Amino acid sequence: MDESNYDEFGNYIGPELATSSEEESEVEHDVEEAGSDHSEDEGPGPMAMELRVEAPQTQIVLHEDKQYYPDAEDVFGPGVEALVQEEDTQPLTEPIVAPITERKFQVDESAQLPDTMYTKEFLVDLLGHPNMVRNIALGGHLHHGKTALLDVLVAATHSWPEWDAATPIATPTTKMRQPNERAFGYTDVHRLERQRGIGLKSMPMSLVAQNTKGKSYALNIMDTPGHANFIDEVTAALRLADGVVVVVDAVEGVMSGTERVIRAAVREGLGITLVINKVDRLILELKLPPEDAYIKLKHTVEEVNNTIATCPHTDASMRVSPELGNVCFASASFGWCFSLESFAARYVDTWQMPVAPKELARRLWGDVYYHAERRTFMRRRAPDGKQAVRSFVHFVLEPLYKIFAQVVGEDEPQLRTTLNALGIRLRKADYAMNARDLLRRVLCHFFGPPTGLVDMCVAHIKSPAANARAKTEHLYTGQMDGATAVAMRTCDADGPLVVSVAKQYPSSDASQFYVLGRIFSGHISVGQKVRVLGEAYAPGDDEDMALATVSDAWVYCSRYRIPVSGLGAGSWVLLSGVDASIAKTATIVDTS
Repeated sequence: MDESNYDEFGNYIGPELATSSEEESEVEHDVEEAGSDHSEDEGPGPMAMELRVEAPQTQIVLHEDKQYYPDAEDVFGPGVEALVQEEDTQPLTEPIVAPITERKFQVDESAQLPDTMYTKEFLVDLLGHPNMVRNIALGGHLHHGKTALLDVLVAATHSWPEWDAATPIATPTTKMRQPNERAFGYTDVHRLERQRGIGLKSMPMSLVAQNTKGKSYALNIMDTPGHANFIDEVTAALRLADGVVVVVDAVEGVMSGTERVIRAAVREGLGITLVINKVDRLILELKLPPEDAYIKLKHTVEEVNNTIATCPHTDASMRVSPELGNVCFASASFGWCFSLESFAARYVDTWQMPVAPKELARRLWGDVYYHAERRTFMRRRAPDGKQAVRSFVHFVLEPLYKIFAQVVGEDEPQLRTTLNALGIRLRKADYAMNARDLLRRVLCHFFGPPTGLVDMCVAHIKSPAANARAKTEHLYTGQMDGATAVAMRTCDADGPLVVSVAKQYPSSDASQFYVLGRIFSGHISVGQKVRVLGEAYAPGDDEDMALATVSDAWVYCSRYRIPVSGLGAGSWVLLSGVDASIAKTATIVDTS
């Protein structure tokens, strides 16, 4: 840099500089000279160098020559026509992205009620007799088969072809690996429950079931989730129930979720019964011999009793044991469930035994042995040999093992002979079924409807009328000598209206909420004006109180709702039109 061309302030004072146009012409001239010199050469020798001069990127590109994105033909191939939609051709009343007009978040079959083995009117009539009603909560650990056990009752009383066509699934892992909509539980109505494979909310199911003697009872069953994060759903279900059916996996035994349910039931003062589910896993997965399977089942019963004993305010009357009738054995995925009395009743009916089923059932559990040669029961093994076999193993497990072995063995002639001896008649096409499907079909015919489960619930879970006093004293915080408390303790349908709301359920399109409650006394009807008392309500302070009108009432059956004009004391009722002021729980009373 020549300093003489600049003054003391750094300003240029030298000769005039060439303009940009002149520089470009000089560059072009140099390029032409270089090209002419190269053309005069005889050829590119080994030492020749190629002169490359890049032109500046300042040329003007027309708009029609610009290509920001590939054409439709470049992407989709030749012969594709691209249509351009002008923005002003769409009316302003039509949104660019149309909203979802039909929203459906859960299964709802209320438009067409499913076929049942009983009439809907018969169910509603039974709910009007509290002594013929049982309010039950199903509880247990995650994936122990609570929903599947309820499915057995639903399949026995409803027309459910999806359940009949579904292949039995032994473990939830297989269910999640091979998703099959036909295998979804009847109470898995929300789409998230079907995606995740677990229950998220407590779902009620009301149905009519018969016991071993053929007597019908109305069962209000609440299927609760087993995950630890949803223990509040279990607590809400226990507020509505009079007893709990604890479901335990025969292989896993008592888990943390089982203990939580048992402790919650003891705190609520509810009767506890036990169902040992997935007995088939002892046979098909663990492949235990019958004697070892009995020891495993006995250990599970002892675990449940030990958990009950650790809870405060318990006594010997809360003990569960198969000979007492408050324990059932089941394989819900294969569609069977029995108690000792229902199994003994099958022996008595088949062989015309001169003994009552209850007396025979008392000898089918514990250290009771059967001597086949003497045809007698004894409390310990015979000292003269090994002829005596444990009665539960001889009368229950060995026949069950033989049926499993015959079906899984796939020896059709021998299986036909065995089933004919048992009085089971199958179609020719049934023998060509998958082993699991055929096993379910055979066992469903062998055991029949789950009457043993109904016997257990009827005998060991109190009716709403019998448990009304204990339930009222545990939940009611008002004056116990008033007319309302007296009507609640006697489950009086003619007394003042009192409905305890425990849960809210959204509609299938999530546009409104329905409230589910238990009627402690009185009678609620459609169109009736009621007062909704919130959680912070106190006598004399009407701040947390609202007036409402019952617009609709139903009997809630998970996938469908049975509309009713009204229901009386002891029933569960689903109401519409009273949810505006309810946050979680509430009490509904009449306006007087």
